[in-house]
Amino acid sequence: MFRRSFCRLLAITQVLLLLSLAGGVQAGASGEASTAPNLASVSAAVAYLDDGELLVNKHAERSVPIASITKLMTALVVLDSGEPLDEWLEFYPRHQAASANAYTRIRVGSTLRRGDMLRIALMSSENFAAYTLARHHPGGFDAFVAAMNDKARALGMSHTHFVDPTGLSTDNRASAGDLVRLARAAAADERLRQYSTTVTFEGRFRQPRYRLLFGNTNVLVNRGNWSVALSKTGYLDEAGRCLVMVSEMQGREVVTVLLDSFGTRSPLGDAGRIRRWLATGETGQVAGAARDYEQRRNAHYAAAAQDRKVH
Repeated sequence: MFRRSFCRLLAITQVLLLLSLAGGVQAGASGEASTAPNLASVSAAVAYLDDGELLVNKHAERSVPIASITKLMTALVVLDSGEPLDEWLEFYPRHQAASANAYTRIRVGSTLRRGDMLRIALMSSENFAAYTLARHHPGGFDAFVAAMNDKARALGMSHTHFVDPTGLSTDNRASAGDLVRLARAAAADERLRQYSTTVTFEGRFRQPRYRLLFGNTNVLVNRGNWSVALSKTGYLDEAGRCLVMVSEMQGREVVTVLLDSFGTRSPLGDAGRIRRWLATGETGQVAGAARDYEQRRNAHYAAAAQDRKVH
């Protein structure tokens, strides 16, 4: 018992020492500045969309919970199935309990077109919509989850695993580097660009007839000084605030992946710091509270990794 505790403490100490020396962030070989930007997100990756080479690598190979970022893979699997987007689908009662709070305004038994379900799953992160898309997949829910993992392997996402289509489970995990691959694949489809960046959408349901208004969970899609082409947000206690986005910076489309951010506005601040860094080379500053959070989370990840080695 003493040896196990000592090994864990030693691993954590080594990780924190390396972070204090290196800042936890590395610029890629083709980075636009010699020093990478300071980021509040615990894990991050930045790359140009056209070549995918990482400009920023902050623990980009670490596999962590990704919350509703999962729904980008859900969307790819739905489109890969070839099922008609104008087909009306019924919202079935859940066949298994959700791993986290799955509140929804959508009524069980009502119907909505598949394409509209996909839109609100992406732009408004509607969990019941993502779940229902999987239930109507050829072969059913389990076949859908298997297809998610098959797609991940096909895209070279070697640090990724899915257990559900919503992201409510903390067992849905990926690395920031893997999510660059996912974002590039999603951005190749114009429908996913449009669906994920819709600002507001009125869902028109049947059986019974009713309407619900949905808003985008990423405030940057509605800001005139941002040109967002693809977007997905996520949040769970264990995952922190997450953002995957494709946006135009300095005349090129850039993939930004921010995982486990401190506070609701931290991903937005990081996105701004990345944009300024690409434009000017300025590294920016991060609040002390965010740095304290990062230190705690890195200690948590180090302890979890040591536990896996011991067991």
